[in-house]
Amino acid sequence: MRHRIYWLLPDLKSARQVMDELLLARIEHRHLHFLARPGLDLSGLHEASALQSSDLISSAQRGLCVGAALGAAAGAMLAAYAMLDDLTKPAIVGALAAAGAFFGAWSASLIGASVPSRRLTRFQSALDSGQILLMADVPHRRVPDVEALLHTSHPNAHFEGHEPNVPAFP
Repeated sequence: MRHRIYWLLPDLKSARQVMDELLLARIEHRHLHFLARPGLDLSGLHEASALQSSDLISSAQRGLCVGAALGAAAGAMLAAYAMLDDLTKPAIVGALAAAGAFFGAWSASLIGASVPSRRLTRFQSALDSGQILLMADVPHRRVPDVEALLHTSHPNAHFEGHEPNVPAFP
């Protein structure tokens, strides 16, 4: 598991320097995510994708749960009121629960991809003022080293905390 470290950087030059330093410290490019206000050119930086900057994952999870519950309920009602034999009733409930889970996750993820992440709302005013947010996903054992590196080399950057248990994927 990884920890996601949040840093607010004052400008694009600092962001590029931080990225270079973290790459030299052997933090992989794919684990560095930069986010800025719309219109700011982040060329040369690994820009945060929809997975980091939107509520796509949490929306899909909620949609999966709600869809599975509604599908199972619809399957139970169908099994209770339809003239089916006892062997097909559980299969109907399971199939409709699976279909509901798939449809719920799909439809909720479409909505979640267009909604800004609730985790990042606390950074919105800083982003609007031109600062750049760095989200670095680092192994648990490397967190103190990375924090010390950024504290010493960029005193104008602000440490904004971290989140434990970021999944290994994306």
